[in-house]
Formats: sequence, structure tokens, C-alpha cells
Amino acid sequence: MNTQSNTSPESPIESAAVDCRYGPRPFYWSVRRELWENRSLYIAPLIVAAVQVFGFGLSAIGLAGRRSAVLLDPAKARMHIEQPYDMAAMMMLFTAFIVGLFYCLDALYGERRDRSVLFWKSLPVSDLSTVLAKLTIPIAVLPLIAFAIVVCTQIIMLLMTSAVLIAHGMSPASTWTHVPFLQNWIVLFYGLVCLSLWHAPIYSWLLLVSGWARRATFLWAVLPWLAIGIFEKITFGTSYFGDLVKYRLMGFAPNAFDFLGRDNPCINSLAQLTPGRFLSSSGLWLGLVVAIVFLAATIRQRRYRGPI
Repeated sequence: MNTQSNTSPESPIESAAVDCRYGPRPFYWSVRRELWENRSLYIAPLIVAAVQVFGFGLSAIGLAGRRSAVLLDPAKARMHIEQPYDMAAMMMLFTAFIVGLFYCLDALYGERRDRSVLFWKSLPVSDLSTVLAKLTIPIAVLPLIAFAIVVCTQIIMLLMTSAVLIAHGMSPASTWTHVPFLQNWIVLFYGLVCLSLWHAPIYSWLLLVSGWARRATFLWAVLPWLAIGIFEKITFGTSYFGDLVKYRLMGFAPNAFDFLGRDNPCINSLAQLTPGRFLSSSGLWLGLVVAIVFLAATIRQRRYRGPI
């Protein structure tokens, strides 16, 4: 005598709900895995921030006297007062870029070198999800980490400045009135988004090299472009390729911001942000197309590339 099962088959609606609820989780956990395995993604920026705070603390010894002298010239007061905060942000952006470069160079090469790629390929995670998760780190995660650390660093610097000025009988309001922190943070976040999109082909190329090279990933990533530039210079006496590389590294700024002039590359107003011009620039979209090509090659390569 057959007994009926207490469980009933799932309806299509219930199956769809389960898929929707758990579908994105492989990608989510792939990103989490990258953060777990690569602690330098946030440790290196934190070390740089600590050095910045320590150095600013040493320079705060004579801060009261310098502040009194600066306030005598209102035209240059903002530039001098804001300079340490801008330097902290620029150093963090440079650090995030360098960390992103070395992360991409080791992202696929490292798992092939220690043969852990055999384990990761045995999991029900597609090569597309894995490669996209690795690209998400320099494109989205690192900029967010850099932004958060910059904000915290500047707040600590502000508190240190206020404490020193109050200790010398001066008002800390001169810092708040000359440094528009909220505006600067908006500009910083916007700049990080633009920079991430602009550098997408660079990160995609490094991932491609990381998944292909058997050794010396840095040399394989740099030498081909260097050789092309040298060949062009020797053969034709031109440097168009070098200018193209420079444009890919730094060319986002003229498209993303409306600077007042070459002699005054400052952002004094949110009106100088030009997202429309940036999104309509041919350099952005050509770069994204190249990034997609490199990314597709990386995904296909990971599917067939074994451990070293």
C-alpha cells in the first residue's frame, strides 16, 4: 500500500521566488570572498590614512601661527586651509588606484598559482559571475572604501585642527567657513564614479593578463604597450600611442569637470560638474567597449585555463 508523501511539489511561482531570492547570491558571495582573501584592499588604504593623520598631527604643532598669517590674506585663505584636506583625498585616490592595479594582476593568477582554481571551479558559480565579481572590486568596492576612509580622515583632521586652535584661544570656525566639506565630498564621490568608469578597460586588461600569463604578470601587462610606444617613436618620430595611454589614464577630468582654466584647475562649485558631457564623450564609450572585449576574453580564458 502506497503512502502519500506529505510534501507537495513546488509550484512554478514558488520555484521562481526561490530563484529570485537565491539567484544573486553566487555573485554576492564571490565579492565577499574577494574581500576575505584580499585584506590589503582595505588595510593598505587604512595604513596610508594613518600615516596622513600622523603627519598632519606633527604639522599641527605650528598650526595656530600659520592660520593667523593665512587669515590676513582672504584671497588665499581657502587655498591654504583646504590644501591638507585635498592632499589627503588625492593620496587616497592614488593609493586606491595602485591597490586596484596589483589586485587585478593577481586576481586570476593567484588562484592558478596555488591551484585553488580547481576547487573554485567545482562550485556552482559561473565563470561570468567570478570574473564580474573580481572586476567589481576595483570598479566599485575600492572606490567606496577610499571614499569612506577619506571622509573619516578629513573629519579626524578637522577635529585635530579645532582642538589646536581652541587650545591657542582661536576660533575653529575659520576651517569650517573656508572648507566646504559637504561640497567636496560630493565632488569626490562624483569623481570616483567617473574615474572608475574611465579606468574600466585598464582593469579589464589586467584581469585578462592575470588569467593568461604563467609568470611575471606585471611585465606582460606593461611591456607590450611600452614596446608599441618605443617602436612608434623610433620608426615615425611620433608619440600618438603614448598620448593615447596618457589620455586613458588622466583624460576623464576635462570631460567630467568644467575647470576655470589651466592655471586654476579647482572645483569651487557643484555647477562645474558636467556629468552630461562625461556620459556623452566618445572616450568613455570606446573604453567601455574595449573593456567588454577584454572581459569576454577573460571569461572564456578562465573556462579553459588550468592551474600553473
